[in-house]
Amino acid sequence: MRLSKTENHRGFYIETHLHTAEGSACGQADGAAQARARRAEGYDAIIVTDHFFRGNSRPDRSLPWADYVEAFCSGYEHAKAEGDRIGLAVFFGWEENYGGAEFLIYGPDKAWLLAHPEMIRWTPEEQYRAVSAVGGLVIQAHPFRERPYLKGIHLYPHDCDGVEGVNLSQPWEQNRRALDYARSFSLPVTGGSDIHSASPLLGGMVFSRPLRSVRDFIGAVRGGEAAELLLGPSGETLPCRP
Repeated sequence: MRLSKTENHRGFYIETHLHTAEGSACGQADGAAQARARRAEGYDAIIVTDHFFRGNSRPDRSLPWADYVEAFCSGYEHAKAEGDRIGLAVFFGWEENYGGAEFLIYGPDKAWLLAHPEMIRWTPEEQYRAVSAVGGLVIQAHPFRERPYLKGIHLYPHDCDGVEGVNLSQPWEQNRRALDYARSFSLPVTGGSDIHSASPLLGGMVFSRPLRSVRDFIGAVRGGEAAELLLGPSGETLPCRP
């Protein structure tokens, strides 16, 4: 199954929310396999966003901080090496959890993680200040996600730069609420598959130009550049602006 790149949609296709087996305990495909699967589907880039320390992270949290970060980043690094080989751009990010509210972090790199072991004690507000200080981007992921193990829905419109408006792993009604939420606070929206396996979901975003780095992605989101949200194998899209 491949993305439907039609005459009207010949832009740059990027998956913004992806997990690997090395970094996420719920991951079902390693980084290299994820890169091959997404390239075969027609993506131009992916952002690896494994679950970090307070989420469903795979590395042993009892490890020394440097060892934990090394293990955590290995899924991205394996995806990047394979992406370089097959012509897929691979960018780094992560997903952090605060009592069920989760955030996608784009911009800071492995060296930044290594330098901030105190981040496991941050609040969402402290996280936002620290990431913003280095020009990063904080997106609240699937804000209206409902699960039996979650105690409620927690929204942080002042501690993020935008909202994941379309997450293809969630029911559409939850995405509709996320889009309405973003609109009510005039926040940018992103879209992603939240993919954990090599099976296709075909979510993400379409940009009108190539994105060369995660910083390029951040600038495009902040700048409100023309982009669309992918809605699966049908090839349908939504405007990126809420």
